[in-house]
Amino acid sequence: MRDLYSQHLVSRARELRRNMTPAERKLWYDALRSHPVKFRRQVPLAGYILDFYAPSVRICIELDGASHDSPEAQAYDRERTRVLEGLGICVVRFRNEEVLEKLPAVLTALDILVKGRQA
Repeated sequence: MRDLYSQHLVSRARELRRNMTPAERKLWYDALRSHPVKFRRQVPLAGYILDFYAPSVRICIELDGASHDSPEAQAYDRERTRVLEGLGICVVRFRNEEVLEKLPAVLTALDILVKGRQA
């Protein structure tokens, strides 16, 4: 997997880590930073920057806001998911509103997914 690391995206990933969206900040500080499975944030991989990635269980969490609603953005997201799933990475998407307003439900869904990937 190390050969899929996208070095040319490192500076952009660092910038995104410094400037997290409110939903990313909430998910990171309220849950993922201390999650039993180690998650990393803004990971450059396979030509993309993954919002959150747990290498041990190969789960990518993407948080989607209004910028993902256009047909072009949805087509891009489908291709990105196809590429990542082709590498054995499970991509799970949550809307920003879900994280901000229904975090316990998001975490329950995430825990079920993690447990299923650990088996």
